[in-house]
Amino acid sequence: MWAEKAGKWELIAAFLDFGVASAVARNYTYRMKLVHAVFEDGRRVQEETLAELGATRHKP
Repeated sequence: MWAEKAGKWELIAAFLDFGVASAVARNYTYRMKLVHAVFEDGRRVQEETLAELGATRHKP
């Protein structure tokens, strides 16, 4: 789970199961996205956004 705070995305939690991550993310009101990331040797080598939740639009 990634959350946007002060215009910057940061990792706030990691789950092995998408269902658990989705259920937890629904409790947050700020802008979030669920990302599937693949790591090799401790480095992120692939990333795919699965869902965007919360306030998905920026306010003008």
